Amino acid sequence: MQKFFKLKENNTTVKREVIAGITTFISMAYIFFLNPQILGQTGMPQLAVFVAAIVVAVFGTLLMGLYANVPFALAPGIGMQAYFTYTIVFGFGFKWQQALAIVFLVGILDVLITLTHGRQAIVKAIPEELKAAIGGGLGAFVTYIGLKNAGFINFVIDGNNIIKVNDHAYSGGAVKGGLNSLLASGGVTPELTKFTDAPALLALIGLVLITFLLIRKVPGAFLITLILTTLIGIPMGVTDTHLSAATSLPHAFSEFGSTFGSTFGPNGMQSLFGTWQKTLLAVVTIFAMGLTGLFDAIGTLIGIGNQTGIFTKEDQEAFVADNSFSSKMDKALVVDTFTTTLAGAVGTSNTTTFIESATGVAAGGRTGLTNVVTSIGFLGMLFLAPLVSVVPGVATAPLLIVVGIMMMGEFKKIDWNDLSVAIPAFFTSIFMAFSFSISYGIAAGFIFYIIVKIAKKEFKTLSPILLLITAFFLANFILLALI
Repeated sequence: MQKFFKLKENNTTVKREVIAGITTFISMAYIFFLNPQILGQTGMPQLAVFVAAIVVAVFGTLLMGLYANVPFALAPGIGMQAYFTYTIVFGFGFKWQQALAIVFLVGILDVLITLTHGRQAIVKAIPEELKAAIGGGLGAFVTYIGLKNAGFINFVIDGNNIIKVNDHAYSGGAVKGGLNSLLASGGVTPELTKFTDAPALLALIGLVLITFLLIRKVPGAFLITLILTTLIGIPMGVTDTHLSAATSLPHAFSEFGSTFGSTFGPNGMQSLFGTWQKTLLAVVTIFAMGLTGLFDAIGTLIGIGNQTGIFTKEDQEAFVADNSFSSKMDKALVVDTFTTTLAGAVGTSNTTTFIESATGVAAGGRTGLTNVVTSIGFLGMLFLAPLVSVVPGVATAPLLIVVGIMMMGEFKKIDWNDLSVAIPAFFTSIFMAFSFSISYGIAAGFIFYIIVKIAKKEFKTLSPILLLITAFFLANFILLALI
């Protein structure tokens, strides 16, 4: 063990690595309850999503430890969960099986980019301020979803602002057959809820609780908040404590069979490219999702690894300049991309290297032994499958809000005093939340970045890769206008 993980070379011990692994597990355990809540809204069986998330987390985390020998755990990312549900399924109208096919293809794309070292070209092509804006924008997007799921925001709609009802033009009067969907103009006004409903009040209690625990730097603050908020919800009538055979572990594996491999079925890959409109939309979505995941993984690895010395200066230089896979960062990215491919195949959203790994690193984790311990903890989560349906959605909302706030730290890398930087960064980041789409935010930011460069007579400095990406986004907007 000493020799395999190079413990002495990394100035660590078995005891320290075990403690670090347990710390990371406790910090990340909440994600397995949050993931089914978000993806379940698409119609996916929640228990199936729960099992799928554990399968890919154990695989990715263990492989990261054994192959790359670094203490970074993997699991379905919160930003990508939101992208999967609210953009791909709700926004673009894909079925959840097709969304899984898109995740699988994103993984294949990232694998090809990684193995051919194309990631260096992409990383160099995208300006640093836009990378930071993408990271901060993900935070704004996730926080907004958390606020909505918590019931903190209501929307006032005047009758004159209603454009469509049940996907048909609205001209006034009563609606026959019930109300299924409503499209309103910009006259919709958001307002803060009165906190008279028990669910919103419970979410507020959870938000206060997690804020207190995080400020006090209590280990496992996310998991503690999830558990306590769920318990507090029992006397408030929000938490449903009913357990049945439908929530048992055997039933969870039975439901897992309905999502496992559905990527390649008639409702998945086989129908994804049925029309040219859907094909173009799928291609743009795959590219945007792959781009977001790539920056997310690199940002986390560099952010944590550089500060702690896990990635040496030589390792970082080899990542940028070398065409081999000798550096730890190269190996870590290979694992990250292959795990996303597996996620699409078994039935969950894109995986990512979790920022919560920083808690294990802070506890002394320096090698892959930390990940071995963490993956054992993930595997044990299977026995908690019956509790998935017990956790109310409003109990996970405060977690989304706080995670989003943490992700907004990327904004500090942007020079907001320079309009040539601030305008593209604004549309990249804030527009993600306003348009409720990560893809649209990235697209708007890239387009305005090119406009800024043209205005500054610096068009020739633009990377061909950036221009190609933007062309894909423009084609997507034209497509949406035509269909």
